[in-house]
Parts: sequence; structure tokens; C-alpha cells
Amino acid sequence: MITSVIRVLVVDDHPIVLDGVTMALSNTPWITVSGYARSGREAITAAGRLQPDVVLLDLRLPDMLGPEVIRALRAHSPGVKVVIFTAYPEHAALDAALDAGAHAFVVKDTERSDLVEIIRRVNAGERVDSTDLAPDFNVLLARKLKECGLTRREYEILRRVAMGETNPEIAEALGLARNTVKTYLQRTLEKLGARNRVEALARASEYGIL
Repeated sequence: MITSVIRVLVVDDHPIVLDGVTMALSNTPWITVSGYARSGREAITAAGRLQPDVVLLDLRLPDMLGPEVIRALRAHSPGVKVVIFTAYPEHAALDAALDAGAHAFVVKDTERSDLVEIIRRVNAGERVDSTDLAPDFNVLLARKLKECGLTRREYEILRRVAMGETNPEIAEALGLARNTVKTYLQRTLEKLGARNRVEALARASEYGIL
């Protein structure tokens, strides 16, 4: 049983990811987002000022490498727990980040409930990664996509939006025309009853697909 609120500092250089994570965590009464940072230096300063319990840290930041940020965070705020939040689970820097003192890593398309569970476990002192959870993710995902009426392609594009990618970046990654990506996104918004991308990410989180 959790008796106190876990304070989380979210560090990511994409505003839409910050918004999406905040919405995902706001439904959990024992978690509060105590602040945000968009760079490594901002994260170090914010952690010293806000004294969060857990830092949700993007592995790729514009000014510092993830391992550098982790070492600085733990030097200035020794009690803080760090969870790497990444779209690239096979990134070469991930092992270095874990060696630097990160307690866990989570991929950005992890379900909201799993993200919350990892934050809880890390705050309790465990070391865990997202592969420990939801081994039948593909089966669950297929069922949930059917429930909300999304196709795999629509989900893949929405997942990339959640990771902070722009329409041109998504188009290049998936080999699609930019207008095609735009059309997919518009269709996705309509299916989710969302007026914009932030609302779409929030609805997708409620469905448990992001």
C-alpha cells in the first residue's frame, strides 16, 4: 500500500511528450508531476530545487548525454531514482545509462499502467525494466486497437507522435507521403474523438495503447 505521494520530474525536449506523460500520470492519485525540464542542465537544476522522488529522463537530450545527466543528478540529489524514458530500447547509450545509476528503463510506447507500476517499484527501491511487464503485449494491443477502432498503421503513427516525431519525420521513417501521414492522423483523431494531438494521446492512454 502506498502511503505518500510520489513526486516525478519529467525530462524530455518534446512538449507533446511532456503533455502526454502528464496526462497519463494525472489519473494516478499517488503520483504527482512536480516539474518539467527540457535539457540535461535544466533537469539537474530542477531536481535540486524540487527534490523529486523519481526522475523520468529521456535518453536523448539536446545538451547532454543520458549517462552524464544521471551521474550529475545522483551527485546533487543522492536519493533520487532515475527511470530512463526512451523510444530506442536498443540505443547504445542505454547500458551506459544503467551503469551510471539509472534504476529502470521504459520504452515510450509502454502502456500507462505499466509506466505507473515501474515508477512505483523504482520508488520502492527496485531495479526493473519494461521487458519485465506485459509479456503478451502484442496480443493485448491487438485487442485494444480493435476496441478503439484503430488500425496498426494508425497506431504506429500515433505512437511516433507520442515519441515527439514530426509529420515529415514519421513520413520518412515509414516510407509514406507527408499528406498520407496527415490523413492517417486526422482519421485517428476522428476515431478517438479528439480535437488535437494532445487529446488524441490522452484518449489513447485511457484506452491503454500508449
